[in-house]
Amino acid sequence: MRYTFSALPGAKTTNTMLRALCRPIRIVLMWQLGVSAAMAFAAAVLADMQSALSAATGGAVSIVAGLASAVVASLGDAKSAGGVLAAALRAEAVRLGLALLLLWLVLANYGQAVVVAAFLGAFVVTMLIFSMAFFVREY
Repeated sequence: MRYTFSALPGAKTTNTMLRALCRPIRIVLMWQLGVSAAMAFAAAVLADMQSALSAATGGAVSIVAGLASAVVASLGDAKSAGGVLAAALRAEAVRLGLALLLLWLVLANYGQAVVVAAFLGAFVVTMLIFSMAFFVREY
């Protein structure tokens, strides 16, 4: 999946997978940010600022995990279908592992201050939105 820019003298090799992931991931991350902001706003209006902060934190956990997954996927150097599958599974494992770690860190350190319903609601919705990257066209 690597190539050189032969039209540009002295060009280095680049990873084409990063370019292929760029648009779908960027769009899904914008969706996640928008939904996180909307859920935080709704929590602020319907409940209080602590609920809004919890919803924003739940969305942030999912967004950070998604960004890490995108970085791991873009670093893959697949030369076959099996390599692509292995890179995708590795990226998904990083996303789920980091999400679980961040969930544990937030709930362990701020357990009494977190509104669990708002936190987990925003987390689940934004994690589901990340799976919509499959449906985003690259053009």
